[in-house]
Amino acid sequence: MKRILSVVAASAVTLSLAAEGYQVNTLSARQRGMAHTGVAQKLGAESMYFNPAGLGFMDKTLDLSASVNAVVATAKAKVGDEWYETDNDVSTPMMISAAFSIYDNLKAGINLYTPYGSSINWTNNWPGAVLNQSVKLSTFTVQPTVSWRITPKLSIGAGLMVAWGSVDLNKGLVNPATMDAMLALAGSPVKFGNAMPASVNLTGNANIACGFNVGVMYDINSQWTVGANFRSKMTMKVKAGEAKVSYYNDIARGILEEKLSLINEADFTAEMPMPAVLTFGVSYKPVNKLLLALDAQFTGWHTYKDLNIHFLDGNISPYYDQYIEKHYKNAWAFRLGAQYGITDRFDVRAGLILDLTPVNKNYYNPETPGMTKIEPSVGLSFRPLRNLSIDFSMLYVAGLGEDNAGCDYIDFLLAQSGSGNAVKRFEADYRVHAFVPSLGVSFSF
Repeated sequence: MKRILSVVAASAVTLSLAAEGYQVNTLSARQRGMAHTGVAQKLGAESMYFNPAGLGFMDKTLDLSASVNAVVATAKAKVGDEWYETDNDVSTPMMISAAFSIYDNLKAGINLYTPYGSSINWTNNWPGAVLNQSVKLSTFTVQPTVSWRITPKLSIGAGLMVAWGSVDLNKGLVNPATMDAMLALAGSPVKFGNAMPASVNLTGNANIACGFNVGVMYDINSQWTVGANFRSKMTMKVKAGEAKVSYYNDIARGILEEKLSLINEADFTAEMPMPAVLTFGVSYKPVNKLLLALDAQFTGWHTYKDLNIHFLDGNISPYYDQYIEKHYKNAWAFRLGAQYGITDRFDVRAGLILDLTPVNKNYYNPETPGMTKIEPSVGLSFRPLRNLSIDFSMLYVAGLGEDNAGCDYIDFLLAQSGSGNAVKRFEADYRVHAFVPSLGVSFSF
Protein backbone atom coordinates (compact mmCIF):
# COMPACT_ATOMS: atom_id res chain seq x y z
CA MET A 1 0.00 0.00 0.00
CA LYS A 2 2.87 2.35 0.72
CA ARG A 3 4.12 2.22 -2.85
CA ILE A 4 0.78 2.47 -4.59
CA LEU A 5 -0.21 5.51 -2.53
CA SER A 6 3.02 7.27 -3.40
CA VAL A 7 2.71 6.54 -7.10
CA VAL A 8 -0.91 7.70 -7.23
CA ALA A 9 -0.12 10.93 -5.43
CA ALA A 10 2.89 11.57 -7.64
CA SER A 11 0.83 11.23 -10.78
CA ALA A 12 -1.72 13.72 -9.54
CA VAL A 13 0.84 16.33 -8.58
CA THR A 14 2.95 15.96 -11.69
CA LEU A 15 0.00 16.98 -13.83
CA SER A 16 0.07 20.42 -12.29
CA LEU A 17 3.25 20.90 -14.28
CA ALA A 18 1.97 19.32 -17.46
CA ALA A 19 2.33 22.70 -19.11
CA GLU A 20 5.46 21.54 -20.88
CA GLY A 21 3.32 19.70 -23.38
CA TYR A 22 1.43 22.95 -24.08
CA GLN A 23 3.88 25.61 -22.99
CA VAL A 24 3.76 26.98 -26.50
CA ASN A 25 2.15 30.35 -25.81
CA THR A 26 -1.48 30.39 -26.89
CA LEU A 27 -2.59 33.69 -25.42
CA SER A 28 -2.70 36.51 -27.99
CA ALA A 29 -4.62 35.93 -31.22
CA ARG A 30 -2.82 38.85 -32.85
CA GLN A 31 0.72 37.81 -31.91
CA ARG A 32 0.02 34.12 -32.46
CA GLY A 33 -0.07 34.90 -36.17
CA MET A 34 3.58 35.94 -36.05
CA ALA A 35 4.76 33.02 -33.89
CA HIS A 36 3.78 34.71 -30.62
CA THR A 37 6.75 37.05 -30.72
CA GLY A 38 6.39 40.26 -28.72
CA VAL A 39 9.35 40.94 -26.42
CA ALA A 40 10.62 43.74 -28.66
CA GLN A 41 7.25 45.00 -29.92
CA LYS A 42 4.99 47.78 -28.66
CA LEU A 43 1.71 45.95 -28.20
CA GLY A 44 -0.25 48.19 -25.88
CA ALA A 45 -2.11 46.27 -23.17
CA GLU A 46 -0.84 42.91 -24.43
CA SER A 47 2.74 43.97 -23.67
CA MET A 48 1.99 43.27 -20.01
CA TYR A 49 2.47 39.57 -20.77
CA PHE A 50 5.20 39.68 -23.43
CA ASN A 51 7.31 42.47 -21.92
CA PRO A 52 5.87 44.96 -19.39
CA ALA A 53 8.33 47.58 -20.63
CA GLY A 54 6.46 47.75 -23.94
CA LEU A 55 3.47 49.17 -22.12
CA GLY A 56 5.45 52.38 -21.52
CA PHE A 57 5.30 53.16 -25.24
CA MET A 58 1.49 52.96 -25.39
CA ASP A 59 0.10 56.08 -27.05
CA LYS A 60 -3.56 55.52 -26.08
CA THR A 61 -5.58 56.70 -23.08
CA LEU A 62 -7.17 53.25 -22.71
CA ASP A 63 -6.38 49.96 -24.43
CA LEU A 64 -8.52 46.81 -24.07
CA SER A 65 -7.97 43.42 -25.64
CA ALA A 66 -9.24 39.86 -25.32
CA SER A 67 -8.26 36.60 -27.02
CA VAL A 68 -9.55 33.05 -26.84
CA ASN A 69 -7.76 30.04 -28.28
CA ALA A 70 -8.85 26.48 -28.99
CA VAL A 71 -6.16 23.81 -28.59
CA VAL A 72 -7.25 20.76 -30.60
CA ALA A 73 -4.48 18.31 -29.76
CA THR A 74 -3.95 14.62 -30.52
CA ALA A 75 -1.32 12.35 -29.02
CA LYS A 76 -0.53 8.83 -30.16
CA ALA A 77 1.44 6.04 -28.50
CA LYS A 78 2.70 2.89 -30.18
CA VAL A 79 2.81 -0.04 -27.78
CA GLY A 80 4.11 -3.17 -29.43
CA ASP A 81 2.70 -3.08 -32.94
CA GLU A 82 -0.46 -1.14 -32.16
CA TRP A 83 -1.12 2.60 -32.03
CA TYR A 84 -3.36 4.16 -29.38
CA GLU A 85 -4.82 7.66 -29.79
CA THR A 86 -6.15 10.18 -27.30
CA ASP A 87 -9.73 11.41 -27.30
CA ASN A 88 -9.11 14.91 -26.00
CA ASP A 89 -11.48 17.71 -25.11
CA VAL A 90 -10.71 21.11 -26.60
CA SER A 91 -8.64 23.31 -24.28
CA THR A 92 -9.40 27.03 -24.35
CA PRO A 93 -6.55 29.21 -23.05
CA MET A 94 -7.40 32.91 -23.00
CA MET A 95 -6.08 36.34 -22.12
CA ILE A 96 -7.85 39.58 -21.18
CA SER A 97 -5.86 42.81 -20.87
CA ALA A 98 -6.71 46.37 -19.88
CA ALA A 99 -4.21 49.26 -19.70
CA PHE A 100 -4.46 53.02 -19.25
CA SER A 101 -2.27 56.11 -19.22
CA ILE A 102 -1.42 57.82 -15.94
CA TYR A 103 1.01 60.29 -17.53
CA ASP A 104 2.55 60.42 -20.98
CA ASN A 105 5.47 58.33 -19.77
CA LEU A 106 3.75 56.27 -17.04
CA LYS A 107 1.26 53.49 -17.83
CA ALA A 108 -0.49 50.83 -15.78
CA GLY A 109 -2.85 47.93 -16.33
CA ILE A 110 -3.91 44.43 -15.43
CA ASN A 111 -4.25 41.19 -17.38
CA LEU A 112 -5.61 37.72 -16.78
CA TYR A 113 -4.32 34.71 -18.67
CA THR A 114 -4.28 30.91 -18.57
CA PRO A 115 -0.80 29.81 -19.69
CA TYR A 116 -1.05 26.22 -18.41
CA GLY A 117 -4.56 25.10 -19.34
CA SER A 118 -4.63 21.69 -21.03
CA SER A 119 -6.37 18.33 -21.14
CA ILE A 120 -5.51 14.84 -22.30
CA ASN A 121 -7.61 11.68 -22.43
CA TRP A 122 -5.95 8.37 -23.24
CA THR A 123 -9.23 6.54 -22.41
CA ASN A 124 -9.72 4.08 -19.55
CA ASN A 125 -8.37 0.81 -20.90
CA TRP A 126 -5.35 1.50 -23.09
CA PRO A 127 -2.05 -0.28 -22.16
CA GLY A 128 -0.66 2.77 -20.33
CA ALA A 129 -3.78 3.33 -18.24
CA VAL A 130 -1.91 2.34 -15.09
CA LEU A 131 0.10 5.55 -15.61
CA ASN A 132 -2.59 7.85 -16.95
CA GLN A 133 -6.14 7.64 -18.26
CA SER A 134 -7.09 11.30 -18.46
CA VAL A 135 -6.37 14.68 -16.94
CA LYS A 136 -7.89 18.15 -16.97
CA LEU A 137 -5.59 20.93 -15.82
CA SER A 138 -6.43 24.62 -15.49
CA THR A 139 -4.28 27.43 -14.17
CA PHE A 140 -4.93 31.16 -13.98
CA THR A 141 -2.61 34.13 -13.57
CA VAL A 142 -3.62 37.71 -12.84
CA GLN A 143 -0.94 40.36 -13.28
CA PRO A 144 -1.20 44.04 -12.26
CA THR A 145 1.52 45.95 -14.10
CA VAL A 146 3.18 49.37 -14.24
CA SER A 147 5.57 50.70 -16.88
CA TRP A 148 7.75 53.82 -17.00
CA ARG A 149 9.26 55.25 -20.18
CA ILE A 150 12.43 56.76 -18.76
CA THR A 151 13.47 58.44 -22.01
CA PRO A 152 11.76 58.61 -25.41
CA LYS A 153 13.73 55.48 -26.39
CA LEU A 154 14.00 53.51 -23.13
CA SER A 155 11.26 51.94 -21.05
CA ILE A 156 11.10 49.55 -18.11
CA GLY A 157 8.14 47.68 -16.63
CA ALA A 158 7.19 45.26 -13.88
CA GLY A 159 4.18 43.17 -12.96
CA LEU A 160 3.15 41.02 -10.01
CA MET A 161 2.06 37.52 -11.08
CA VAL A 162 -0.54 35.83 -8.87
CA ALA A 163 -1.30 32.26 -9.97
CA TRP A 164 -3.59 29.44 -8.86
CA GLY A 165 -4.91 26.24 -10.42
CA SER A 166 -6.62 22.86 -10.18
CA VAL A 167 -6.21 19.34 -11.55
CA ASP A 168 -8.58 16.44 -12.19
CA LEU A 169 -6.78 13.16 -12.88
CA ASN A 170 -7.90 9.62 -13.63
CA LYS A 171 -5.45 6.70 -13.63
CA GLY A 172 -5.50 2.94 -13.29
CA LEU A 173 -4.39 1.27 -10.08
CA VAL A 174 -4.00 -2.39 -11.04
CA ASN A 175 -2.21 -3.98 -13.97
CA PRO A 176 -4.91 -6.19 -15.58
CA ALA A 177 -2.32 -8.71 -16.83
CA THR A 178 -1.01 -9.24 -13.30
CA MET A 179 -4.58 -9.52 -12.02
CA ASP A 180 -5.40 -12.21 -14.59
CA ALA A 181 -2.20 -14.14 -13.80
CA MET A 182 -2.96 -14.19 -10.07
CA LEU A 183 -6.57 -15.21 -10.66
CA ALA A 184 -5.39 -18.05 -12.92
CA LEU A 185 -3.00 -19.30 -10.19
CA ALA A 186 -5.94 -19.31 -7.80
CA GLY A 187 -7.95 -21.39 -10.25
CA SER A 188 -10.41 -18.62 -11.12
CA PRO A 189 -11.77 -18.49 -14.70
CA VAL A 190 -12.28 -14.70 -14.45
CA LYS A 191 -10.22 -12.60 -16.86
CA PHE A 192 -10.08 -8.83 -17.23
CA GLY A 193 -8.09 -8.75 -20.46
CA ASN A 194 -7.48 -5.08 -21.32
CA ALA A 195 -10.05 -3.75 -18.84
CA MET A 196 -8.65 -1.78 -15.91
CA PRO A 197 -9.92 -3.54 -12.73
CA ALA A 198 -9.67 -0.44 -10.52
CA SER A 199 -9.09 3.24 -11.19
CA VAL A 200 -8.80 6.36 -9.08
CA ASN A 201 -9.96 9.92 -9.64
CA LEU A 202 -7.83 12.55 -7.91
CA THR A 203 -8.74 16.19 -7.70
CA GLY A 204 -6.75 18.90 -6.04
CA ASN A 205 -6.23 22.64 -5.86
CA ALA A 206 -3.00 24.57 -5.65
CA ASN A 207 -2.43 27.39 -3.21
CA ILE A 208 -1.90 30.86 -4.63
CA ALA A 209 1.65 31.39 -5.82
CA CYS A 210 3.28 34.77 -6.49
CA GLY A 211 6.07 35.89 -8.78
CA PHE A 212 7.10 38.83 -10.92
CA ASN A 213 7.36 39.74 -14.59
CA VAL A 214 9.90 42.44 -15.45
CA GLY A 215 11.27 43.80 -18.68
CA VAL A 216 13.22 46.46 -20.53
CA MET A 217 12.81 47.79 -24.08
CA TYR A 218 15.00 50.15 -26.09
CA ASP A 219 14.59 51.78 -29.49
CA ILE A 220 18.01 51.73 -31.17
CA ASN A 221 16.60 53.84 -33.97
CA SER A 222 13.36 54.15 -35.94
CA GLN A 223 13.88 50.68 -37.44
CA TRP A 224 15.43 48.54 -34.69
CA THR A 225 14.04 47.75 -31.23
CA VAL A 226 15.45 45.31 -28.67
CA GLY A 227 13.91 43.97 -25.49
CA ALA A 228 14.35 41.49 -22.67
CA ASN A 229 11.78 39.94 -20.35
CA PHE A 230 12.11 37.82 -17.22
CA ARG A 231 9.29 35.90 -15.56
CA SER A 232 10.31 34.54 -12.19
CA LYS A 233 9.99 31.00 -10.92
CA MET A 234 6.88 30.28 -8.89
CA THR A 235 6.25 27.30 -6.65
CA MET A 236 2.80 25.77 -6.74
CA LYS A 237 1.84 24.04 -3.51
CA VAL A 238 -0.87 21.43 -3.80
CA LYS A 239 -3.33 21.20 -0.96
CA ALA A 240 -4.72 17.93 0.33
CA GLY A 241 -6.54 16.35 -2.58
CA GLU A 242 -9.59 14.12 -2.77
CA ALA A 243 -9.37 10.55 -4.08
CA LYS A 244 -12.25 8.38 -5.29
CA VAL A 245 -11.68 4.75 -6.30
CA SER A 246 -13.88 3.08 -8.93
CA TYR A 247 -14.03 -0.56 -10.03
CA TYR A 248 -14.61 -2.21 -13.38
CA ASN A 249 -17.25 -4.57 -11.93
CA ASP A 250 -18.39 -6.16 -8.68
CA ILE A 251 -15.83 -8.94 -9.01
CA ALA A 252 -12.99 -6.42 -9.07
CA ARG A 253 -14.57 -4.56 -6.15
CA GLY A 254 -14.81 -7.73 -4.08
CA ILE A 255 -11.17 -8.62 -4.67
CA LEU A 256 -9.58 -5.18 -4.38
CA GLU A 257 -11.73 -2.94 -2.19
CA GLU A 258 -10.10 -3.95 1.09
CA LYS A 259 -6.63 -3.35 -0.33
CA LEU A 260 -7.47 0.02 -1.85
CA SER A 261 -9.67 1.52 0.85
CA LEU A 262 -6.79 3.45 2.44
CA ILE A 263 -6.37 5.54 -0.73
CA ASN A 264 -9.69 7.24 0.01
CA GLU A 265 -8.21 8.51 3.26
CA ALA A 266 -4.79 9.60 2.04
CA ASP A 267 -4.30 13.38 1.97
CA PHE A 268 -1.00 14.71 0.73
CA THR A 269 0.90 17.88 -0.06
CA ALA A 270 3.58 18.49 -2.66
CA GLU A 271 5.45 21.29 -4.34
CA MET A 272 6.49 21.75 -7.94
CA PRO A 273 8.15 24.63 -9.80
CA MET A 274 6.73 26.82 -12.50
CA PRO A 275 10.18 27.61 -13.88
CA ALA A 276 11.75 30.97 -14.57
CA VAL A 277 11.61 32.19 -18.18
CA LEU A 278 14.09 34.60 -19.77
CA THR A 279 13.34 35.92 -23.26
CA PHE A 280 15.36 38.16 -25.57
CA GLY A 281 13.81 39.81 -28.59
CA VAL A 282 14.57 42.07 -31.51
CA SER A 283 12.25 43.68 -34.05
CA TYR A 284 13.10 45.37 -37.35
CA LYS A 285 11.08 47.51 -39.76
CA PRO A 286 12.90 47.54 -43.12
CA VAL A 287 9.98 49.52 -44.57
CA ASN A 288 7.04 51.19 -42.88
CA LYS A 289 4.51 48.42 -43.64
CA LEU A 290 6.72 45.43 -42.78
CA LEU A 291 7.71 44.30 -39.29
CA LEU A 292 10.06 41.40 -38.58
CA ALA A 293 10.60 39.94 -35.10
CA LEU A 294 12.76 37.28 -33.48
CA ASP A 295 12.39 36.03 -29.89
CA ALA A 296 14.63 33.51 -28.10
CA GLN A 297 13.15 32.07 -24.90
CA PHE A 298 15.10 30.16 -22.26
CA THR A 299 13.11 28.18 -19.68
CA GLY A 300 14.84 26.98 -16.53
CA TRP A 301 13.29 23.52 -16.41
CA HIS A 302 16.36 22.17 -14.60
CA THR A 303 14.61 23.16 -11.37
CA TYR A 304 12.24 20.23 -11.91
CA LYS A 305 14.69 17.58 -10.77
CA ASP A 306 12.38 15.64 -8.50
CA LEU A 307 8.96 15.52 -6.96
CA ASN A 308 8.57 15.00 -3.22
CA ILE A 309 5.33 13.70 -1.75
CA HIS A 310 4.47 14.34 1.90
CA PHE A 311 1.45 12.74 3.54
CA LEU A 312 -0.43 14.78 6.13
CA ASP A 313 -1.39 11.89 8.39
CA GLY A 314 1.37 11.42 10.95
CA ASN A 315 0.69 7.68 10.95
CA ILE A 316 1.53 7.53 7.26
CA SER A 317 4.33 10.10 7.03
CA PRO A 318 7.30 9.87 6.91
CA TYR A 319 7.05 6.16 6.06
CA TYR A 320 4.91 6.76 2.99
CA ASP A 321 6.64 9.91 1.75
CA GLN A 322 8.17 9.48 -1.68
CA TYR A 323 11.04 10.91 -3.72
CA ILE A 324 10.46 10.74 -7.48
CA GLU A 325 13.12 11.68 -10.01
CA LYS A 326 12.17 13.80 -13.06
CA HIS A 327 15.49 15.27 -14.29
CA TYR A 328 14.10 17.84 -16.72
CA LYS A 329 16.67 19.93 -18.56
CA ASN A 330 16.69 23.60 -19.53
CA ALA A 331 15.14 24.27 -22.92
CA TRP A 332 15.05 26.95 -25.60
CA ALA A 333 12.25 28.07 -27.88
CA PHE A 334 12.93 30.24 -30.94
CA ARG A 335 10.21 32.31 -32.62
CA LEU A 336 10.41 34.15 -35.94
CA GLY A 337 7.50 36.28 -37.11
CA ALA A 338 6.53 38.83 -39.75
CA GLN A 339 3.67 41.30 -40.16
CA TYR A 340 2.75 43.23 -43.30
CA GLY A 341 0.15 46.01 -43.58
CA ILE A 342 -1.66 45.47 -46.86
CA THR A 343 -3.91 48.48 -46.22
CA ASP A 344 -4.55 50.83 -43.31
CA ARG A 345 -7.27 48.41 -42.16
CA PHE A 346 -5.81 45.01 -42.99
CA ASP A 347 -2.64 43.27 -41.74
CA VAL A 348 -1.36 39.76 -42.49
CA ARG A 349 1.11 37.75 -40.41
CA ALA A 350 3.18 34.58 -40.56
CA GLY A 351 5.64 32.88 -38.22
CA LEU A 352 7.55 29.78 -37.25
CA ILE A 353 8.43 28.35 -33.82
CA LEU A 354 11.04 25.77 -32.84
CA ASP A 355 10.22 24.53 -29.33
CA LEU A 356 12.84 22.23 -27.79
CA THR A 357 11.65 19.74 -25.18
CA PRO A 358 13.01 19.55 -21.62
CA VAL A 359 11.60 16.06 -20.96
CA ASN A 360 14.00 13.23 -20.13
CA LYS A 361 12.93 10.22 -22.20
CA ASN A 362 14.09 7.85 -19.45
CA TYR A 363 11.45 9.36 -17.12
CA TYR A 364 8.75 9.78 -19.74
CA ASN A 365 5.13 9.57 -18.59
CA PRO A 366 2.15 9.72 -21.02
CA GLU A 367 0.56 12.36 -18.78
CA THR A 368 2.96 14.86 -20.41
CA PRO A 369 3.87 13.66 -23.92
CA GLY A 370 6.46 16.37 -24.44
CA MET A 371 8.80 16.43 -27.43
CA THR A 372 10.54 18.93 -29.68
CA LYS A 373 7.98 20.68 -31.88
CA ILE A 374 7.95 22.75 -35.06
CA GLU A 375 5.02 25.17 -35.28
CA PRO A 376 4.12 27.32 -38.30
CA SER A 377 1.47 30.03 -37.91
CA VAL A 378 -0.51 32.53 -39.98
CA GLY A 379 -2.83 35.35 -39.00
CA LEU A 380 -4.61 38.53 -39.96
CA SER A 381 -6.20 41.61 -38.44
CA PHE A 382 -9.09 43.69 -39.76
CA ARG A 383 -10.06 47.12 -38.42
CA PRO A 384 -13.67 47.93 -39.34
CA LEU A 385 -13.30 51.06 -37.19
CA ARG A 386 -10.16 53.05 -36.51
CA ASN A 387 -10.03 52.03 -32.85
CA LEU A 388 -11.37 48.47 -33.21
CA SER A 389 -9.35 45.47 -34.38
CA ILE A 390 -10.54 41.91 -35.00
CA ASP A 391 -7.72 39.36 -35.02
CA PHE A 392 -7.55 35.77 -36.21
CA SER A 393 -4.67 33.29 -36.32
CA MET A 394 -3.98 29.61 -36.82
CA LEU A 395 -1.06 27.62 -35.42
CA TYR A 396 -0.14 24.05 -36.29
CA VAL A 397 1.95 22.08 -33.78
CA ALA A 398 3.99 19.25 -35.30
CA GLY A 399 5.79 17.09 -32.76
CA LEU A 400 8.96 15.46 -34.03
CA GLY A 401 8.21 12.27 -32.11
CA GLU A 402 9.85 10.43 -29.24
CA ASP A 403 10.69 6.73 -29.62
CA ASN A 404 11.43 4.15 -26.93
CA ALA A 405 10.46 6.59 -24.19
CA GLY A 406 9.39 5.14 -20.87
CA CYS A 407 9.22 5.27 -17.12
CA ASP A 408 9.09 2.84 -14.21
CA TYR A 409 6.02 2.22 -12.10
CA ILE A 410 5.01 -0.01 -9.21
CA ASP A 411 2.82 -3.04 -9.94
CA PHE A 412 0.43 -2.86 -7.00
CA LEU A 413 -0.53 -6.54 -6.86
CA LEU A 414 3.07 -7.77 -7.07
CA ALA A 415 4.10 -5.29 -4.38
CA GLN A 416 1.32 -6.57 -2.13
CA SER A 417 2.03 -10.25 -2.70
CA GLY A 418 5.82 -10.04 -2.62
CA SER A 419 5.86 -12.74 -5.30
CA GLY A 420 8.07 -10.93 -7.79
CA ASN A 421 9.79 -7.72 -8.81
CA ALA A 422 7.11 -5.07 -8.42
CA VAL A 423 9.00 -2.45 -10.45
CA LYS A 424 7.71 -2.49 -14.02
CA ARG A 425 8.55 -0.29 -16.99
CA PHE A 426 6.19 1.10 -19.61
CA GLU A 427 7.67 2.14 -22.95
CA ALA A 428 6.13 3.46 -26.12
CA ASP A 429 6.76 5.54 -29.22
CA TYR A 430 4.93 8.88 -29.03
CA ARG A 431 3.62 11.33 -31.61
CA VAL A 432 1.83 14.66 -31.02
CA HIS A 433 0.15 17.25 -33.22
CA ALA A 434 -2.31 20.06 -32.63
CA PHE A 435 -4.28 22.80 -34.34
CA VAL A 436 -4.68 26.07 -32.44
CA PRO A 437 -7.14 28.59 -33.95
CA SER A 438 -7.35 31.92 -32.12
CA LEU A 439 -9.80 34.81 -32.18
CA GLY A 440 -9.24 38.19 -30.58
CA VAL A 441 -10.62 41.68 -30.40
CA SER A 442 -9.05 44.94 -29.19
CA PHE A 443 -10.35 48.45 -28.65
CA SER A 444 -8.51 51.63 -27.78
CA PHE A 445 -8.93 55.38 -27.72
